[in-house]
Amino acid sequence: MKHNKAQKFGMVIDLDKCTGCGSCMVACMSENNVPFRKDESDKFLSITWMRVYRLTNGKPFPNTDICYLPRPCMQCAGQHEGHSPCVSVCPAIATDYSTETGIVSQIYTRCFGCRYCMASCPYHARYFNWWDPIWPDGMEKYLSPNVSPRMRGVVEKCSFCFHRYQLAKEKAFMEGRRNIEENEYQTACTQACPAGAVTFGDLNNPDHAVYNLVKPDHKHSGRPTNPHAFRLLERLGTNPKVYYLSSRKWVRQVGDNYLKNEAKVKKPVHHG
Repeated sequence: MKHNKAQKFGMVIDLDKCTGCGSCMVACMSENNVPFRKDESDKFLSITWMRVYRLTNGKPFPNTDICYLPRPCMQCAGQHEGHSPCVSVCPAIATDYSTETGIVSQIYTRCFGCRYCMASCPYHARYFNWWDPIWPDGMEKYLSPNVSPRMRGVVEKCSFCFHRYQLAKEKAFMEGRRNIEENEYQTACTQACPAGAVTFGDLNNPDHAVYNLVKPDHKHSGRPTNPHAFRLLERLGTNPKVYYLSSRKWVRQVGDNYLKNEAKVKKPVHHG
């Protein structure tokens, strides 16, 4: 099916399938030349474009339930298309919103490290480079030639493996095509997930799996119509393009997706 809408690439993560193995984190670091330090115990200095969080329902055994939540950059669109929290505050225009793809870019050579974007991101998806990357002897041969390593003093984040989109566009152009196929542009985390929990594609294309998993309501900023689908911190109006699926009600509530009438009776969980 052909469609004339601009592309809006997004991701759907099924939390009922995710086992928390961390394969998505490893694939992301390898694909995007994410730097690491010899001592990664200080998580305030570590850089992980894709981070897996562990959630619990807060109930004692045997009613304990665990959920693992992978968190890439949400690629927010904002209440007005393109007015993402990070894009709106960057004085150097080092981050921008693409109306062609719906992806929030990061231009490292423009960034001067003010970190306004980090302060504005409600998902903690941006990281500051406190040091120049130092690769172990021989490892530089395994770096991806399509992604530039970042220097000290700049902010970086998940790009939905945008270099793969560029390569797919070049291939389509050489073959005389205007559009790329769904399987031609896939992120590294999507392909690496052994449980098949991560799905990637065009949220504006009804032929793509991501569209059919969440069935976004584009008249209401892409809110999902699938009752098991939700987005993190929905009430902030950031309109992210990363959706989550879960059949568990408490998981959806943790994602701040509860209905207004549920919010009135929601009570804090007391431990002890």
